[in-house]
Amino acid sequence: MSASIVVCGSGIVGLSAALAFARKGEPVTLVGPRPVLQPLAQDEFHPRVYALSPASQRFLSSIGVWDLMDARRLTSVQAMEIHGDGNGLLHLNAWQSAQSELAWIVESSEIERVLVQAAQVMGLQWVTEKFQSYTPGSLVTDRGTTLSAELFIAADGAQSPLRSAAGLEVESRAYGATALVAHFTCAVPHQGTAVQWFSSDGVLALLPMPDTMQGPQVSMVWSLKEAIADELLALSPEQRASALQTRLAAATAGRLGALTLRGTVHAFPLTLNQSPMIGDHIALAGDAAHRVHPLAGQGLNLGLGDVQALVDTVASRESFRSPGDPMVLRRYRRLRAEPVLAMRVVTDGLARLFDIQHAPIVWLRNMGMNLAEKLPFIKRQLIAGASR
Repeated sequence: MSASIVVCGSGIVGLSAALAFARKGEPVTLVGPRPVLQPLAQDEFHPRVYALSPASQRFLSSIGVWDLMDARRLTSVQAMEIHGDGNGLLHLNAWQSAQSELAWIVESSEIERVLVQAAQVMGLQWVTEKFQSYTPGSLVTDRGTTLSAELFIAADGAQSPLRSAAGLEVESRAYGATALVAHFTCAVPHQGTAVQWFSSDGVLALLPMPDTMQGPQVSMVWSLKEAIADELLALSPEQRASALQTRLAAATAGRLGALTLRGTVHAFPLTLNQSPMIGDHIALAGDAAHRVHPLAGQGLNLGLGDVQALVDTVASRESFRSPGDPMVLRRYRRLRAEPVLAMRVVTDGLARLFDIQHAPIVWLRNMGMNLAEKLPFIKRQLIAGASR
C-alpha cells in the first residue's frame, strides 16, 4: 500500500493531521487503532480535559469538526485568576484583549469523537492497526501491512514508536513532579474563570467545567512534587478524597468553597522533552515532538499548531518537491522553532522560578505579578501569547 503521506498515531493530533491533509487534497493514510469511545451520560465527564486556545478553535473549525461538538460539554473561559506564593495576584480577562473568550475547556473524548466522525464522513483511508517497524520509506504494522510513503508523520505520543524506530533522539528531563487530575463539585460557581495557584508544593489549576446535577464543576490539574503525589496515591480512594479536599481547602483558601471529588484521581509524570522535529522523510508533531510543563495548559495547542504549520507548508510546496522533501521539512521546523521555544522557556522558566524559596526571590516574583496587574499592555501581551 502506498500514499504520499502516512500519519502514524490516531489520537487527537494524528486524526487532526490526517483530516487536514485530506481537506487539502493530499493523498494521506492514517495508521493506528480506532479510539475506544465510551458513551458518557449527561453528568459523566472524561477525566482528561484540554484548554483550547482561540487559534486551536479556529483550526478545528477549518477542518470541519468544531461545530460537531456538543455545546453542552464545552465551557468558555472568560477570565484567569493567578495567585502567587505570596501576595501576588494577576487577573486576565478576555475583554482586555477584545476577545470573546480566553480558551475553551473541552474533554479529550469529545474532541476524539468529532474527529472520528469527520474521518468516517470524509472516507479517510485508515489502517486501524498498530505500528510494528519502520525502515526508510516503509512502515509495517503488527498485522503485516506494509505502507510506503514520501512523508511519514510521527503523531504517536510522547513515547513515539515511529520516532524511536527512525533513530530520532529526544532529550528528556524529569521535573520530579506528578500531575494529579480529577473533577470536583464546587460550592461557589466558577463563573467561567480558571484559577491557578503557585506554591512550594507545585502548581494547582482549577478549570471551569459544565455544571452537573450536583452543582458547579471544576477540573483539577495539580502538578505536585513526586513525594507528595506518591503519598496521596498510596492512600485508599476514600482517604485520598479526604486528604485532597483538605489540601485543596488550604491551597485555595476557600476560593470556590467546599470541593467534593467526583470520580477517580488520575496521575501523569511530568517531563520536559525536546526533539529535532524532523528526520529523513519524517516530521514529528505533538507530544512526539515536544512536551512542556502543563502549568499553562498549552500542550495540545502546541501540537495542533504543529499540524497546521506542517499541513500548510506541505500544501504550499513547489510542484517539483515531494511532501517529504528535505527543504519542505526544514521550512516546517523553522516555522515551529519560535513558538515551541517560547512556550518551553516560559513554562520551564516559571516552574523553575517558583521552585526557588529564597525570600528575596519570593518577594520579587510576587511583586512582578502585582506590577503586571496594573499594566494593561502587559496583560494584552500575555493574552495574545496564550491565544496563538
